[in-house]
Amino acid sequence: MRHLPRFPPVFALLACLTVSGCGDAGQQGLTPSSRHLLIVLDGLRPDYVTPQIMPALYALGQRGVVMARHHAVYPTVTRVNASSISTGAYPETHGLMGNSVFFPVVDPGTFLNTSDRANLLRVETAGSPLLTATTLGEVLETVGHRLLVVSSGSSGSSYLLNHTVAGGAILHYEYGTPDSLHREALARFGPVPEAATPNHARNRWIVDAFLELALPEIAPAVTVLWLSDPDTTAHQHGIGHSVTTEALFRLDAEIQRIQDGLDAAGLLDTTNIWITSDHGFSEHTGSVDLTALLAPFAGPLDDGTPRIAAGAGAIYVRDDDRATIAEIVDALQEAEEVGAVFTEAVSPGASEGWVPGTLSFDLARWEHDRSAQILYSPNWTNDVGSYGFLGTSAQGGVAGHGSSSPFDIGNTLVAVGPDLKERTRIESPTGNVDFAPTFLHLLGVEAPPSMQGRVMREVLRDDETRVPVSVETTEVTVESEDGAYRLTAVVSAADGRTYLDYTTVERR
Repeated sequence: MRHLPRFPPVFALLACLTVSGCGDAGQQGLTPSSRHLLIVLDGLRPDYVTPQIMPALYALGQRGVVMARHHAVYPTVTRVNASSISTGAYPETHGLMGNSVFFPVVDPGTFLNTSDRANLLRVETAGSPLLTATTLGEVLETVGHRLLVVSSGSSGSSYLLNHTVAGGAILHYEYGTPDSLHREALARFGPVPEAATPNHARNRWIVDAFLELALPEIAPAVTVLWLSDPDTTAHQHGIGHSVTTEALFRLDAEIQRIQDGLDAAGLLDTTNIWITSDHGFSEHTGSVDLTALLAPFAGPLDDGTPRIAAGAGAIYVRDDDRATIAEIVDALQEAEEVGAVFTEAVSPGASEGWVPGTLSFDLARWEHDRSAQILYSPNWTNDVGSYGFLGTSAQGGVAGHGSSSPFDIGNTLVAVGPDLKERTRIESPTGNVDFAPTFLHLLGVEAPPSMQGRVMREVLRDDETRVPVSVETTEVTVESEDGAYRLTAVVSAADGRTYLDYTTVERR
């Protein structure tokens, strides 16, 4: 593992620790001509949005814009995409490499689960920057605007959305920054409901806290409102299960209630509402036995710590022995449950990895000083799952995400608002990295160089520059030395940016 980040974060001038903000600009609060509300419905597949299951969200898209080719960032997991929403960048820049991450300076033998904010604080306490890219919240603070995060998701994902709490606030059901905001929410709305599937009561509690407390108190230019379903429910019950469908129907009611609440506050006509997901979802069919696969290569290093550390699709060979790396890749390529395999680029910027038959970290946007030596995706199929939805993935549990399949990468984006087109369906590719630069553009703020996403100009109602959006699709194919494993990546491009659509594997 390479410990020193290549992209040091540009921290904002001041970190606000009180609701009142910092300095005169923060206290007065600059009022933008329009505000942005990004609602993240965790794990929302695009094909969930139908008039029967989610009528309010479907109607919102019919009034506004439906982005038909929106992309999650790979690896298609929650905290990677929360970090990409926060920074407008890929893991190669922001440095949060998976839902579980390996920081030997914190723990040389175990991956840290980033769903727990306490583990993220351990990283910061150890002296490592949590994210190695400038965040949206930090940029907004420099011009007197605020970012509000309100979340019923994990404490880790909420923290990653504004971890320096630059000029704004975080309100999570477990904590608040400032803490006074959380205390006031408990006093006004009562104890936080217990987690359940569907997680309706907790989602409703956080929406109440957003509409009646955090929104008027913070007056944000940008809000990220994160609701934990359908992810929480679908992981347990599956895609298309009646309980998951109930979760979607209840979420849809919250979408309508949010619109009604903004209308009552006189903010609906000046708010751009963007509804997205952090990733898609697939039915699971059973995972590779990674412990058995790695057993021949395991053992301690001279200092007694493990030679191999693996988790969340990443495999660290800590002595960086290239022969061992190649042998592990060969074993992965032979395992039917394994799909795409990625290694360091054979040369800077190349699409091929240095091990035959692998794609490069550069293509996956995953090359960072924190990268493992190997990254792999579960294999996937177009098969119909138990409840009629397409898409399976070779992982454990009932259903989930994380692969480079089109069902996990392809996620939802519908939007409506004063700055956006009406009654429009757009086929050009977009991604979760594009939110931050688009919001800053509409607020008249320059995005920092670390933001790799683009301004989604084709969505905007009155963008005078009208940059043409060219759509290209490229296939990159690599083979193992014996030709038995053939790996292809499909990549789309728009306005000078590329998006990984999916990968496929053929074995003979």
